[in-house]
Amino acid sequence: MAQLPPDVEEDECLPEYRYLFCPDLLHDLLKCHFFSCFRDKVAFITGGGSGIGFRIAEIFMRHGCHTVIASRSLLRVSMAAKKLIAATGRQCLPLSMDVRAPPAIMAAVDQALKEFGKIDILINGAAGNFLCPASALSFNAFRTVVDIDTIGTFNVSRVLYEKFFRDHGGVIVNITATLNLRGQVLQVHAGSAKAAVDAMTRHLAVEWGPQNIRINSLAPGPISGTEGLRRLGGSPARVSTKALVSPLQRLGNKTEIAHSVLYLASPLASFVTGTMLVVDGGAWLTSPNDTKQLADFESSSAKL
Repeated sequence: MAQLPPDVEEDECLPEYRYLFCPDLLHDLLKCHFFSCFRDKVAFITGGGSGIGFRIAEIFMRHGCHTVIASRSLLRVSMAAKKLIAATGRQCLPLSMDVRAPPAIMAAVDQALKEFGKIDILINGAAGNFLCPASALSFNAFRTVVDIDTIGTFNVSRVLYEKFFRDHGGVIVNITATLNLRGQVLQVHAGSAKAAVDAMTRHLAVEWGPQNIRINSLAPGPISGTEGLRRLGGSPARVSTKALVSPLQRLGNKTEIAHSVLYLASPLASFVTGTMLVVDGGAWLTSPNDTKQLADFESSSAKL
């Protein structure tokens, strides 16, 4: 079995990192007389203060990227930025931003452009989710998830297109899910929202391709050390059982997801656009619906 890349459960940087890709994968190489110099890439990452987004920021920074990490909580991204800078020596700009508010996005992108002069890569990682049967799901709860996941993804992409990508090109990676590949209990809100993002990926790839903008989706499976697994995965025994029925018989880790995002954002994927990369160890192929979990929820009268 292949050796897994290292990871840690908490939102902390890796104590050590073994490069699987060339360290300067995200650099532009410029030949200057008798020596070479590098021009750094800049990645704008929503949801970059914790979980998968935090590890994406770290791995990108370890490959020479500067990052902007944006979240509604300035405290969270500020703490994350300090850890990322200390571990990698690259620049990281923490910004408070709600993806549902276009004026806030415009202000954040303006600040990032003022700081770095450009943005090369956008990672749309902000998301909201919880477990709830459709029959108990309030109209507002459904709309909130769509507002964050779907409309938020469009808002940030659209602002960056207008302010930089249209004239300079760029790369967008949308973090989605495998929920829409089959019906799944307790997830109609998130599954619908992510399905719309995958459709958006294809539409924007067609429309914006002539401006040298590549757009792809990446759909993680159950990933250890994430808030999503803690909130949505159930008890440790239930998580373990689900992992064992997947083809690779284990959970993924955040570093594995970050490496896959790194591939999509890098020149290695220079002819890849409008597609969805599933990174779940094949779990969507084999994992059954947990109908007992549905029955447990439906026995409760609580509505979200």
